[in-house]
Amino acid sequence: MEKIVTDVEEQAAVAALKRMISHPSYTQDAASGAPFGRDIRLALDEIVAICQELGYHTYEDPDGYYAYAETGAGDETFGIIGHVDVVPAGDPADWDTDPYTGTVKDGVIYGRGSQDDKGPTMAALFAVKALENRGYHFNKKIRFIFGTDEETLWRGIAKYNEKEDPIDLGIAPDAEFPLIYAEKGLQQSYLVGPGSTELALDLQNAFNAVPGKATYNGPRQADVKAALDRHHFAYQETANGLVVTGKSVHAMLAPTGVNAVLRLAIALDDVFPMPVLDFIGQCFKEDATGTNLLGDVADEQSGHLTVNISSLTITPEESRMQIDMRIPVTVDHDDLISRLETAVQSYQLTYEHFDYLAPLYVPTDSALVKTLMSTYQDMTGDDTQPQISGGATYARTMHNCVAYGAMLPGTPDFMHQVNENWELSRMNKAMAIYAEAIRRLCCDEK
Repeated sequence: MEKIVTDVEEQAAVAALKRMISHPSYTQDAASGAPFGRDIRLALDEIVAICQELGYHTYEDPDGYYAYAETGAGDETFGIIGHVDVVPAGDPADWDTDPYTGTVKDGVIYGRGSQDDKGPTMAALFAVKALENRGYHFNKKIRFIFGTDEETLWRGIAKYNEKEDPIDLGIAPDAEFPLIYAEKGLQQSYLVGPGSTELALDLQNAFNAVPGKATYNGPRQADVKAALDRHHFAYQETANGLVVTGKSVHAMLAPTGVNAVLRLAIALDDVFPMPVLDFIGQCFKEDATGTNLLGDVADEQSGHLTVNISSLTITPEESRMQIDMRIPVTVDHDDLISRLETAVQSYQLTYEHFDYLAPLYVPTDSALVKTLMSTYQDMTGDDTQPQISGGATYARTMHNCVAYGAMLPGTPDFMHQVNENWELSRMNKAMAIYAEAIRRLCCDEK
């Protein structure tokens, strides 16, 4: 098999990735031409500049929602969909390197976005350039599509789909190899109920993470401590109160985590009977599959429903929970929500919609999946089968599109974490896989 990607493209990809990492492109206040903040717009400008330097035709939405770059020609369009935004780095003091510098040491590149999703996007971009440098001719138009608020509400890619023609097939390099052919539906909502003058709580966390800590510094701490002991829940006594400890994981893996907010709420329900606490303590409990609440919700294609309650606030005016559900691909969404609304009524709770992403399902016997899978297997010798995910990638926003890499099996997961990094050898391997896959799908033989 011909070596398509050389040191030239590998080094150029790293240099371009450093440029992208230098932009702290997390969502901030809107500005003119920058609906998600100036730094995201500057990152969008940067990736357009990189593509122009490669000789590609580019278009940047003047309002700052998206951009694209393309090369090749043909009746069909092959899309490669990535995003230029990242999550905040948190406290830079917690990092071993500057999160927005793109530091290379010991064969590893460090920086926010190195894994998610600036690194994979650069790997795919320079894989295409390597094909051109080796003299291949594209029989399809190759279009790179760059979104801007993937980490929040996907408004940039929605604007792209509103204004631009659809692709015919494609990949999102924003997950893991070998390939994800099904992504569960993603519903994020609130459950809202009566408030309380007896108890105040402000336990706020991201929708998509199982909370690993929950601090209580309110009244009757001795009673709450006794309740935690009765339930055998781990906690620490600190100067700031009781800190219930759990295990934080991504919401799509909620059954493998330990939800500290739920554990604290269960203990609080022993001490402060009120509707929202009764709901958690007597109905939901720690059931991250939602079976206690909705029964057994599953299908053969994508497994069980997962449910994550990540935040709980109680004020005199209201109680409010955040709930994240990853819904099996064949389950009727509207019916499930109707059942949820009915189930919570007895606890004086009402349902409020926040965001919904429809599921993805591309059959494993499709030409796209078969070609991508055979490429991966030929390049790695790994016979792992295509996967199902509770996560969400831009692949679900496009026709005939799947998440393909860029993380190889065994790659330590640093997405959204301190010291995010990607080994350059793994980046180079991903680039080689992308080049061969795109050659098979989009190129004439020499």
